[in-house]
Amino acid sequence: MTVHGFCDERFEKARTAFENNLASGADVGASFSSTLEGKTVVDLWGGYRDAAGTQPWEKNTIINVYSTTKTMTALTALMIADRGGVDFSAPVAKYWPEFAANGKANVKVSHLMSHSAGLSGWKEKLTKDDLYDWEKCTSLLAAQAPYWEPGTACGYHAMTQGYLVGEIVRRVTGKTVGTVFREEIARPLDADFHIGLPATEDARVAELIPPPAGQGIADGDQNDLTRNMSSNPGVDVSETKTRAWRGAELPAAGGTGNARSVALVQAILANGGTLNGKRFLSEAGCRKALELQIEGTDLILGQPVRYGMGFGLPGPMLPLPNPNMCFWGGYGGSLVIIDMQNHATYGYVMNKMAGTTSGDMRAFSLVMAMWGMG
Repeated sequence: MTVHGFCDERFEKARTAFENNLASGADVGASFSSTLEGKTVVDLWGGYRDAAGTQPWEKNTIINVYSTTKTMTALTALMIADRGGVDFSAPVAKYWPEFAANGKANVKVSHLMSHSAGLSGWKEKLTKDDLYDWEKCTSLLAAQAPYWEPGTACGYHAMTQGYLVGEIVRRVTGKTVGTVFREEIARPLDADFHIGLPATEDARVAELIPPPAGQGIADGDQNDLTRNMSSNPGVDVSETKTRAWRGAELPAAGGTGNARSVALVQAILANGGTLNGKRFLSEAGCRKALELQIEGTDLILGQPVRYGMGFGLPGPMLPLPNPNMCFWGGYGGSLVIIDMQNHATYGYVMNKMAGTTSGDMRAFSLVMAMWGMG
């Protein structure tokens, strides 16, 4: 199977690893990209856009990346905070007064950023169509009591984090998070990542192939919190084929892009806030992402995590070579890793989904190859 793109000769092992993923059937179609000192040093794509293997994955193919979208929303929030628009240590209610209801007056913006606000799901029953009703989703979260005392534990806010952080962005800027991201980050970089995809781009979107039966997000042993997160509403991969999903601004899970755009956008953080000659935020503003907010066993994921400001930090979930790194991945296997120490980023997206919410060996094998460990 032909692999397209380019790879700096220093990182040929990454091309080999990428080829192996496709040849073994671990991947059907995928892209992988890496930046170093703000320059793209690897940009690979190959395989097929569809499960039937009839449409080649092309240079401009894009795909829904589920929770890798959260890193774009987090970057947007970090940028606004760096400009003085948001104080992460302030109560959410400072910007969103209705949020103070039901004992949440002291919940901080940092709790929203670090999955520790106790709002990992909705208590009221939702349908999948409700996810497209921003006002309903945010109003319900503002009104409901937390599942646990905010700030005392973390539990992955799989869908809700996007509405929570997105509403802060909207209250402060008067614009949706997708609009701010597009106008102030994606467009200046010419980055092909979208929180809210225009219908004109639908023809380029690859088909997500759901995880094998029994390995989906709602399968396996679940506690009440996990069940609520995964089934209210349920996660239906086929929904990503709809215009409603693609067009909606779902800042936790609805982003559409490719590895090139994922690695490029997050190179802002990897390079101290400046990229392509433009300053997006200060270096101190970038390093806020590395500030540990909470650690422990995630009440939803059931595994030990360390959350910074909008990102996962090195730890048991994903051991990384230095402490100046952060990451997050999406349901099925997409992943981005940001290395502020070495000014590098690594992005991976694919269409063949594994039953993971936090990356798997396909992505890790590529990154380890980049590090000379593959």
